[in-house]
Amino acid sequence: MLDQLEHPLPAQDDSETLSENVFRRIQAAIVKGEIAPGSKISEPELARTYGISRGPLREAIHRLEGQRLLVRVPHVGARVVSLSHAELIELYEIRESLEGMACRLAAQRMTTEEIDELRRVLDTHERDAAFQAGVGYYQQEGDFDFHYRIIQGAGNRTLTQMLCGELYQLVRMYRIQFSATPNRPHQAFAEHHRILDAIADRDGELAELLMRRHIGASKRNIARHYQDSAHQTATPRGES
Repeated sequence: MLDQLEHPLPAQDDSETLSENVFRRIQAAIVKGEIAPGSKISEPELARTYGISRGPLREAIHRLEGQRLLVRVPHVGARVVSLSHAELIELYEIRESLEGMACRLAAQRMTTEEIDELRRVLDTHERDAAFQAGVGYYQQEGDFDFHYRIIQGAGNRTLTQMLCGELYQLVRMYRIQFSATPNRPHQAFAEHHRILDAIADRDGELAELLMRRHIGASKRNIARHYQDSAHQTATPRGES
């Protein structure tokens, strides 16, 4: 499970604890899908991989549970979260509503400089090799994330805590997972541009509508994925 992580920890900043370093690396591996959803987390294996004691490791695991990336299963231990179809749809319904509102507020409150910075973020996305090849739309976290920047620009602390705090890495995990769907990367990018144009035009109503449609399209993409998976499971081998 953890073969891709089996190399020494990189040199860390003096201000960064060992637990923080391990936390960031496991977090990134889960979000990018390098550790698959549903995988069991073995503390002894991770301790050997990183060459650390169980104390700092357990601290990192506890933080990942707080981000909903790991879940505790009775008599089993920690596993990487694996949301059901129904749970994913619920998560995207929340996003559809709250990120739509964030767009409306961002259109009212973002400064011209912030909007220009957001446009430069999209320029950076367009130059990404995986995006140009049409195989994925990976956005780095935080200030390089289109959705994150809009939520920050909404200027609502409670909204920011909800969408950029506890739920953020879980949402990123599934955004990345489903961004590799054929044709979806370029469609999503075009939708981002239309949302940004509405924000720049200070049209909060349109910006909210476009974001809701954007997340709704992702929600339908997830539904198709599960339908296809169910069909493949039901189809006898050798048939199509």
